[in-house]
Amino acid sequence: MKAVVYKKYGSPNELIYTEVEKPQPKDHEVLINVHAAASINSWDWDLLRGTPFLVRIGGVRKPKFAILGADIAGRVEAVGKAVKQFVPGDDVFGDISGCSWGGFAEYVCASELALSKKPAHITFEDAAAIPQAAVLAFQGLRGKGVIQKGDKVLINGAGGGVGTFAIQLAKLFGAEVTAVDSASKLPKLQALGADYVMDYRKKDYTTSGEKYDFILDVMGNRSIFDCKRALNANGQYVMVGGTMPRIFQMMFLGPLISWIGTKRMGLLMHKPNPADQNELMALWEAGKIVPVIYRQFPLAHVAEAFSYFGEGQHIGKVMIRVR
Repeated sequence: MKAVVYKKYGSPNELIYTEVEKPQPKDHEVLINVHAAASINSWDWDLLRGTPFLVRIGGVRKPKFAILGADIAGRVEAVGKAVKQFVPGDDVFGDISGCSWGGFAEYVCASELALSKKPAHITFEDAAAIPQAAVLAFQGLRGKGVIQKGDKVLINGAGGGVGTFAIQLAKLFGAEVTAVDSASKLPKLQALGADYVMDYRKKDYTTSGEKYDFILDVMGNRSIFDCKRALNANGQYVMVGGTMPRIFQMMFLGPLISWIGTKRMGLLMHKPNPADQNELMALWEAGKIVPVIYRQFPLAHVAEAFSYFGEGQHIGKVMIRVR
């Protein structure tokens, strides 16, 4: 089969489009024909470069997984002898980051527990846009409580895959949403439902004087104390991604700040969840959320797609068309 592999950390130039052996499913796995699409996430970008260093767990000197790609949508071609949920011919989608990755290939094996059935009228492209980004937004916004109608929610880094889903979900929860990103993305973020938009180059949300009930931080590039300053007295801050120093700062100081005061601050740990995938797919079917797909690349051009993704100018998702 055709796949995109890499043997060492580095730039998109390390990604090689080549022929590899087609995998065979184990007892609890299904073999998926990645029928139409896989999507690039920030985690793929981090694993390619090997930064922050935390992503190298299990592969300090060289990548643990030869083929990247966590979000996939495709058709089941074969099943292991212990598989109960799927049969050949089923259309599925899911986040396979817990199953050794491998989405940037014509075929991939994954545990049946990571997958959900794709509704017939939903395209493979839309299905592949949902698993990681939408689930992260969903889990991040739920946090340790529930956003109340009228709460002031700020999303820092709102123009990416997680952020574009987060805007829509926060509005569904009844929040007043402020979206922070670069100026070129702001009109689209308003069209998605953001009540207010902020160009981070012109205005710093941590020093503006505005206070928020909930901050979902996709960028994680500010001090925990700066972010704390922007919260209301009983506000909550959730970091979804960020630089290594900020991640460690949140891991060690977030619980302490939450314990000694009324403001809650924490780091969202990624948890692939088919139940959340199904709930989000139901919202998509009901017309309440929509994946934002900015650009698509063929499998042979994955290196170009990663370079484009790394520039950070896209809005929503960058997709890979496998077939």
